Amino acid sequence: MLNLERITQEPSIMGGKPCIRGLRVTVGMIVGQISAGLSVDEILHDFPYLEKGDITQALRYAAWRSEEREIELAVA
Repeated sequence: MLNLERITQEPSIMGGKPCIRGLRVTVGMIVGQISAGLSVDEILHDFPYLEKGDITQALRYAAWRSEEREIELAVA
């Protein structure tokens, strides 16, 4: 796995979705903002408690997860 120390998953926070540093900001929220056309600076303005590195790691995490594959194992 990548070194993504800013991405946390805790069942008690946002239902265990991947979040930024234990905050109630999910990776999906960041990716959604980017896909809606917002710039990193606009996101940082809207969420002043985030850092540029948080957004970078959220995008790295999303890219990594999109490359995962599920492989069915034959059961004998």
